[in-house]
Amino acid sequence: MAENNHIVIMAGGIGSRFWPMSTPENPKQFIDVTGCGRTLLQLTADRFEGIAPIENMWVVTSKKYFSLVREQLPNLPESNILLEPCMRNTAPCIAYVSWKIKKRFPDANMVVTASDHIVTDVKEFRRVIRKSLDFTASRDAILTLGMNPTRPETGYGYIAALPDVVAPEIHRVESFREKPDFETAQAYLEAGNYFWNAGLFIWNVKTIEKAFRTFQPDMASAFDRLNDVFFTSKEQECIDEMFPDCTKISIDYAVMEKAKDIYVFPADFGWSDLGTWGSLHTLLSHDDAENATVGDQVTLIDSKNCVVHVPAGKRVVIQGLDGYIIAEKGDTLLICKLEEEQHIKDFLK
Repeated sequence: MAENNHIVIMAGGIGSRFWPMSTPENPKQFIDVTGCGRTLLQLTADRFEGIAPIENMWVVTSKKYFSLVREQLPNLPESNILLEPCMRNTAPCIAYVSWKIKKRFPDANMVVTASDHIVTDVKEFRRVIRKSLDFTASRDAILTLGMNPTRPETGYGYIAALPDVVAPEIHRVESFREKPDFETAQAYLEAGNYFWNAGLFIWNVKTIEKAFRTFQPDMASAFDRLNDVFFTSKEQECIDEMFPDCTKISIDYAVMEKAKDIYVFPADFGWSDLGTWGSLHTLLSHDDAENATVGDQVTLIDSKNCVVHVPAGKRVVIQGLDGYIIAEKGDTLLICKLEEEQHIKDFLK
């Protein structure tokens, strides 16, 4: 285990597309979505076992989720839970944790990941992460993981890779592409050098610091001014004061699409961003009628292509439905056509 490796888990989202299972008070990263007995946050931490010690794991989340993180990751040092007073997308989040890490660990080698993704081949995931960390430890490079596409997916951004191999399995990035329409996604699949952008980043802390100074100088200066308060009792107060003034921008727009030395590691370890009920339906095992269920007393009759998520011990009988979401949590029940799931946010207004 490399003592210089650090894992950053971003866990501040509210998971509104997974309502009612996911709510602003208890979003999806803190829920056992797949019925395996571990929450998405716990599964994320689990798969980095052996890559970095728990003291080198950092979780960036909302202030209101502090107790959930403490409860689910009890061995994580409290000072490694960074609390955002408001949502400002991923660039300020990453800048904050990077500046804090570099104060105490100036040569840190970092992995940045979301808290709500699924990986089914953990062994291969760890192999790819270790090779990626070896790559960024030895050069000034930003590395992102690209998932080998298995379908013409329109819900993901894509990474176009150049053919030259700069290290075993690692290519230079030609460009980042926005979420495509179906025809474009089909062309990407056929081209063979386009990969899903998984939002998994690996870099040395000095590399990402330099990138922020180059492309987001105001944000870099803002965190420079906080250098003396990191790991002190004044840190949270100062973060609460300055964080809302940070530009609300993703790391993709802030850095990735501007930097030159960007590399991609095409990988295949059973990744899903688990962003929608449809993605959960795809991930879970199916019965003969393509139904996927979480819950120990679910009976489906003359039904197909459904995804059902109900609490353990809840008896549910469903008859005659095709392509529906059936989800219950607490006193809330959702029954919605799977093809209409993009409107779930609108239902809550």
